[in-house]
Amino acid sequence: MITLEVMYHILRVVLYKLWVVSTLTLFSSVLIYWFYGFFTSVAIFVIGMSGILYNAQDLLLYYPNDPPDSRAFVLQPSNYKLPYESIKIINKDGFKIHMFLIKQTNTSNNRPTMVFFHGNAGNMGQRLSNVTGFYHKLNINILMVEYRGYGLSEGTPSENGLYMDAQCAVDYLLQRSDVDPTKIILFGRSLGGAIAIDLASRLEYRSKIWAIVVENTFTSIPDMAQIILKWRCLLWLPQCCHKNKYMSLKKMSHILTPTLIICGSSDTLVPPSMAKELYMKCGALCKKLVVMPGGGHDDTWTCRDYYTSIQYFLANVPPLPDNIGPYFDSVNQDPANRHSLVHTV
Repeated sequence: MITLEVMYHILRVVLYKLWVVSTLTLFSSVLIYWFYGFFTSVAIFVIGMSGILYNAQDLLLYYPNDPPDSRAFVLQPSNYKLPYESIKIINKDGFKIHMFLIKQTNTSNNRPTMVFFHGNAGNMGQRLSNVTGFYHKLNINILMVEYRGYGLSEGTPSENGLYMDAQCAVDYLLQRSDVDPTKIILFGRSLGGAIAIDLASRLEYRSKIWAIVVENTFTSIPDMAQIILKWRCLLWLPQCCHKNKYMSLKKMSHILTPTLIICGSSDTLVPPSMAKELYMKCGALCKKLVVMPGGGHDDTWTCRDYYTSIQYFLANVPPLPDNIGPYFDSVNQDPANRHSLVHTV
């Protein structure tokens, strides 16, 4: 039943979003059949549909228009009485990326700062209830990042593009003099967890992040496709056929940063077993897996011991080594690492 629903959704997305290309492909196949015969037309049709399905993968993974007004309206932190700056930076591709920096008031600059990467639907304003808990219960700063093609950010979502947006956000944070560069936390939920894992696994970043927290995230998109679609043929499908891969499990062994992996025991989208796989593969000496009883894919953060578990984990994270000072100096001094600040409120 689930497979039939997924198939219907895929067909509906392809026909609705790519109806022009689909129609041209079908029409071209008919013409080729008329002039060149059956086998040639079938070959052209298969190639054409393969290309359509390959590009349709973005439509099945990224949902920046869910709900429909997500690209036009982003709830502000002021609605939750949080002090904030609304920031737009220009990333390496030239797109404006929208962010919220929510800072603790009347405190020193040595508070940890969390970089928040949201899931695959909506915008960052829809996560403010969770962020309010981080702000008040953990007493930390939060930089919320809105990926390209989401909310008020420009561009179109893509795997490499989202990785680049995450890097630009952290580089921007390291430039600020009012943020402690030795206490940066990466947080990612679902798709955001894959982005946080990629960033923490990179050689130029993995020893510069103080801690990483991922929640209800997956091992890879190919693994998720097998679980959702339940097609045996996907086991033999080459990796090149997947436009978006997010190979988090393979990257976990490169993570040296203290890592907390959270999953809800009742997550019906991403199996909790994936969290255990990520935990076992993680290369960090300081790592922890927390399973929240009754937590679903989108509401694990409402579980009773959610914030307490994160607070306890962060309290036991050791400080970064002293030899990273030259790195931060180079980040601040090298013009190539600077990202243009467009607008701050």
